[in-house]
Amino acid sequence: MPNAENLPVLPEILTGRGVFLRGETDEDRPFLERLFISTRWEETGLTGWPEDMRLAFLRQQFSAQTQHYHTHYHDAEYGVVEVRGASAGRLYIHRSSRELRIVDISLLPEYRGTGIGGALIRILQDEAAAHGRVVSIHVEKFNPAQNLYARLGFVQTGESGPYWRMDWLPPVTEEQALS
Repeated sequence: MPNAENLPVLPEILTGRGVFLRGETDEDRPFLERLFISTRWEETGLTGWPEDMRLAFLRQQFSAQTQHYHTHYHDAEYGVVEVRGASAGRLYIHRSSRELRIVDISLLPEYRGTGIGGALIRILQDEAAAHGRVVSIHVEKFNPAQNLYARLGFVQTGESGPYWRMDWLPPVTEEQALS
């Protein structure tokens, strides 16, 4: 079962809207597969494949991604975002001494653009700033969420195939500036 013990506590601005973050369980797999498919469906439409072929491909990709995450980020926190009791997204976080990596942040289409994703990222930025850590994320070059990351102060720091690495650096404190 994935790790969830250090998931961030959400502030009233989110919980007051019925948004909560809980640990992922094995029972979440059907939802997580549906979420993954929703994030890639439009892209696979460019293939011209029939719907059943697109679904089979995306299910295989979901399984591969899940295995990759659990292999390479086995000690990450795996959270499911809920809105008014309904599963709405996921937030996977990997912490190291220098970095807070957003392994994945995804929301179902009906929750995108509602401020939930930005609020979750700002919570992680606050945590990182308190510990002098960078927040990083890898984002596909065509993913419109990169605009959100840029608005939140992330900058492109690398490129690997179809992905950009984007980093947010914590502000320099007065104490750090004087040393």
